[in-house]
Amino acid sequence: MNMAVLLKQTFDTEEKIVLSGGKVVEEGVKFVVNPYDEYAIEEAIRLKETHGGQVTAISLGPARVAEALRTALAMGADEAIHIDDAGLPQDEFASAVAIAAVLRQQSYDVVLGGSFSVDTGGAQVAVRVAAALGLPHVTSITKLTVNGGTASAERDAEGDVERIDVRLPALFTAQQGLNEPRYPSLPGIMKAKKKPFKSLTAEELGLAGGPDAARTVRVSLSPPQGRQAGQLLQGNPQAQAEALVGLLRAASRAI
Repeated sequence: MNMAVLLKQTFDTEEKIVLSGGKVVEEGVKFVVNPYDEYAIEEAIRLKETHGGQVTAISLGPARVAEALRTALAMGADEAIHIDDAGLPQDEFASAVAIAAVLRQQSYDVVLGGSFSVDTGGAQVAVRVAAALGLPHVTSITKLTVNGGTASAERDAEGDVERIDVRLPALFTAQQGLNEPRYPSLPGIMKAKKKPFKSLTAEELGLAGGPDAARTVRVSLSPPQGRQAGQLLQGNPQAQAEALVGLLRAASRAI
């Protein structure tokens, strides 16, 4: 059984985000594997341990994403593929086109990714990859069972559990609760240095200058407005209610 894991390198969730010139400042910032993608890596490794096969970690981005791929290799993935994003449009559609181009080069039984990335939160890339490849997909799963050519996935459904059965190959995105990701061991880190690591460019994938332009454009980027101090309303209940209605109309225009 062959498994592919789509992972992204993101800001450490404890890093302070600084904007300059409408862009996020990356100098001196710690980057990590997107937390939800860690669940996907762990699940793929568990499937390999149960059913055999190979796990390929795939990531798109600048040269620094090699660190995230090395982490996946140290956890237990067998090989890594880095897609250099130079020359590629910076949106979810273009990212999915590039990843799908790589996945077409080899057949995979299960493709796993995180439910969403903590930096943009779009939750689009994985499902766009599934659409590009014509694969059935189940998002935000909390349990996955593979039996031969089929898989059964479970996910939370407003306090209940929804179970979906699909034929393989299929794509799944991982939610918190699917598993507990392992830490890379020292032997795993040492072995990761010798595992296959391939880098691909847009030109090699036949995408540079092609028709797969971005479908979205970032117009601006700014931090959220700071919270204003609360206001204590004075008077009896009727006076407070009248004051509140006045504020809702004049200040927030909620009514």
